[in-house]
Amino acid sequence: MKVWIPHETGHDLLGELPPEVVVETMSDPARLPSSTSGVRFWVPPFLAPAAATALLRDLPDLAVVQLLSAGADTWVGRIPPGVVLCDARGVHDPSTAEWVVTAILSQLRGFPAMIRAQAQRRWVYDEVAPTDELAGKRILIVGAGSIGTAVRDRLAPFEVQFDLVARTPRPEQGVYGVEDLPTLLPQADVVVLLVPLTEQTRGLVDESFLAAMRDGALLVNAARGPVVVTEALVAEVAGGRIRAALDVTDPEPLPADHPLWELPNVLITPHVAGSVRGLLPRAYRLVGQQIRRFVAGEQPDNVVVDGY
Repeated sequence: MKVWIPHETGHDLLGELPPEVVVETMSDPARLPSSTSGVRFWVPPFLAPAAATALLRDLPDLAVVQLLSAGADTWVGRIPPGVVLCDARGVHDPSTAEWVVTAILSQLRGFPAMIRAQAQRRWVYDEVAPTDELAGKRILIVGAGSIGTAVRDRLAPFEVQFDLVARTPRPEQGVYGVEDLPTLLPQADVVVLLVPLTEQTRGLVDESFLAAMRDGALLVNAARGPVVVTEALVAEVAGGRIRAALDVTDPEPLPADHPLWELPNVLITPHVAGSVRGLLPRAYRLVGQQIRRFVAGEQPDNVVVDGY
């Protein structure tokens, strides 16, 4: 049974595998390591472009596609019948949660303005002090999955209050439904987006969503760019009523002449929330577990279901 993985270093990170498993490195879909025959388990490159899905039609024996990303929007709807799609739920929880905490604190404490002043060798105490603070804030987390839970756990020591929203409300866990957003948004000081990109979440953060946010609120997008209607966001942040911290944008990469770059109340990072040195050990630990489950005839974990 052949397994294709995208990193040579992954071989040493998978752990012990059954003897019938042959692992090959396939980092570039244009340069295959061997015949496509016999490939039962494929791990595409992290954040592979949609074009990579074209290889699916050339893998006649494929049974499992195991992603290294938490999001599966590029692959949903493109998987052949009989092939199981799995995401990397849990792998990115620590890194993405750390990015969210960093982004919130950076914006509230005015770090972007001070970094710009440092580049100009200007001491700007009178311009930036006093800054805002996180203590006492109300945080609305839109996306109550494993990453949302990790964000909540890391922010809890900062003396904040939380509201969590999921596609399906879970009253017994204190989780609201999406239909509750109009009531929750005006109460939130910080709104964190952690939802997958689906037909239901595409454009979720539109003009009415943003208008419902309270004056001075901070929008943090660690989900996917198209979850936010970019034109509506530009209109709101350009007026200075709200702030934003974005790890993802639409379009992505953000063109050099895009107005978001020049807005002083917007922090932009280039989709790096999950790109940390600890990613590959965590990711390949999951991949190794999934391969062993598959060979043993067990259902893999993290199966992406219809509706995502």
